[in-house]
Amino acid sequence: MARLVIGLGSSHSPMVVTDAPMWEQRAISDRSNPDLYDLEGNHCTYEDLQRSGKTYIRECHPDNLCEQAKKVEASLDRLAAHLEEARPDVVLIVGDDQHELFDASNQPAISIFCGERASTHTFSNRNIGNSEFMNVMSEGYMMDRHHDLNCDASFALDLIGHLIQAGIDLTALSEVSHPETHGFGHAYGFVVKRLMRNVKAPIVPLMLNTYYPPNQPTPTRCYAIGEALRGAIEASALERRVAVVASGGLSHFVTNEPLDTRVLNALRSGDGSQLCEIPEKLLQAGSSEIRNWILVAGVFRQRPLRWADYIPVYRTAAGTGVGLGFALWQ
Repeated sequence: MARLVIGLGSSHSPMVVTDAPMWEQRAISDRSNPDLYDLEGNHCTYEDLQRSGKTYIRECHPDNLCEQAKKVEASLDRLAAHLEEARPDVVLIVGDDQHELFDASNQPAISIFCGERASTHTFSNRNIGNSEFMNVMSEGYMMDRHHDLNCDASFALDLIGHLIQAGIDLTALSEVSHPETHGFGHAYGFVVKRLMRNVKAPIVPLMLNTYYPPNQPTPTRCYAIGEALRGAIEASALERRVAVVASGGLSHFVTNEPLDTRVLNALRSGDGSQLCEIPEKLLQAGSSEIRNWILVAGVFRQRPLRWADYIPVYRTAAGTGVGLGFALWQ
């Protein structure tokens, strides 16, 4: 019988795979980012944020960012150590796809990969920051070249069957149609390289469409999928020690501490209803990845977090940045 042994939540921002001095590259892109949303979930420009009257000069000082970078590494080391100690036979990664594997021609609301091998995408056709920043980030995401990831096809197929019986309609993906141009992205490569560095278990990638309208699952649906996924894991006759990881989030590209605190408080209390009540308006752009955490909270329903850390990073005085979150369920 399969059984849950551990759950993790981790941001996968470029801030977790690069050193603090490189964070300025993201600050530069923030100033021209057309996908910014303020603390109320309203679409805005960088200039709108500057005119809001809120300033984060102290928070974005280089000395503060360097201290935050040290905390990030400590939190990642802690999660990696817990995952290694749990000795999972398979790691189910709940992440989102940002036109790395899918595109506008086909964007499933939820899908599970059930092949034996998965290949990562590359950043070769993207222009994000200078070459040094791109190189470091690409390596941290395993997107510097096409990397093969070992997957547990048997367990994935078993989960799909149980989820369909539970009323969760999803896409089953057993191969990548165009591996030369498409592949698994940063949500998966980061987990394998950083959190699984001492864990040789295969993975099962679950992809949730957090980013792209019109078929983004609601918070309530995400939590229900998580509950059904737990049932599928517990119903599996396969002998597996299962780890589940929420990859992504928390708020970005404008750091929204009230939203992040709301999410973490709900996770700490184990109260799923609080997560289901989060307005969809607040789950836009990067903040949409909070849906991945809500799904994993459904897997560990009514089980409060054992540990969590939160690091609100402000890359600019206007408030752009990311709420970095790290969490452990056991």
